[in-house]
Amino acid sequence: MNRARKSNTPLRGRSRSNDEHDLRARLTTLRIGHGYDLHRLVEGRPLFLAGVQISHSRGLLGHSDGDVVLHAICDAVLGAMGIGDIGQHFPDTDERYRGIDSSELARHVAALMRDEGWSIGNVDVTICAEEPRLAPHRHAMRNRVADLLGAPITSISIKAKTNEGLDAIGRGEAIAATAVVLLEDAPGVQREV
Repeated sequence: MNRARKSNTPLRGRSRSNDEHDLRARLTTLRIGHGYDLHRLVEGRPLFLAGVQISHSRGLLGHSDGDVVLHAICDAVLGAMGIGDIGQHFPDTDERYRGIDSSELARHVAALMRDEGWSIGNVDVTICAEEPRLAPHRHAMRNRVADLLGAPITSISIKAKTNEGLDAIGRGEAIAATAVVLLEDAPGVQREV
């Protein structure tokens, strides 16, 4: 069946009616971003994931507190806005960020997001770790991320997977996280279409 659009006017050069233009102008603008982070587990450091301290014998090595979840979310939000990544905004060569609580980085990125007229549509995170068991901490992590980003908890999904004993994550040497973020126009924002 031919589903081609039938019109007496060719698509190129075709003018839109005022109604169609007004409708397009009222449509919400959406942006999608993806983030990834991985850090090595080491002795003598606390483990922070999604801004929540998790009881474990090792923590993540990093210039900051090493929170791979918040780092992946920050990268996803910055990427969706098209303004770089976490390394550009908070370089590990800057001593101001040594040992910083990644919640501060997430708050800063959320403020940039709001200043640019965006709000969170949803956040979907997958944490890859052999241990510790993360299911008991899922609600606290979702709540913390929602608070940091100014989003409802129903917009935040956090899942945990193992690597079935494969690679550095599977051997318990590292933890990684991926994040996908959907940004939408903040209430009251109208962008040119």
